[in-house]
Amino acid sequence: MAKKKNFFERFANWATNATGSSAAFIIAASIILIWIITGPVFQYSNTWQLIINTGTTIITFLMVFLIQKSQNKDSKAIHLKLNELIASHQGTSNRMVNIEDLNEIELDQLHKFYVRLATLAEKESDLTCTHSIDAAEENNSNKLNSVKQRKSYKNAGNHNSKQSN
Repeated sequence: MAKKKNFFERFANWATNATGSSAAFIIAASIILIWIITGPVFQYSNTWQLIINTGTTIITFLMVFLIQKSQNKDSKAIHLKLNELIASHQGTSNRMVNIEDLNEIELDQLHKFYVRLATLAEKESDLTCTHSIDAAEENNSNKLNSVKQRKSYKNAGNHNSKQSN
């Protein structure tokens, strides 16, 4: 499954690893320190200022693309791993696979369902028994119906009213 990476892929991986290292930070801090020290030598000229401004602008511009590529790749890998977990687990809802492709309104709607699921889950003593909104509603309904069938539940209203007298 490991496919040979193209040059840009290899370079991007190397660059993101290298620039995220302690050594890269030390080198960058050293360059800034050298630039500051050389200020009096160059009499804080416009050229002296332009060197650091141009250098940092170019590096920042290029790093934005490398960082974005790295984040896109990581995000895709995480989504695929989560999709595999969802697809492989019998109790999960396959509706969650590829939800990253939904628009903002659809994601907000789905979020409301999970807020509802959390509310239903709070009513349950065992959170592991609920795997989806449908299951949560069914479990909650079954529990309520079961509780309502109990003799103690039917007498609960009478018991409270007797105590209040």
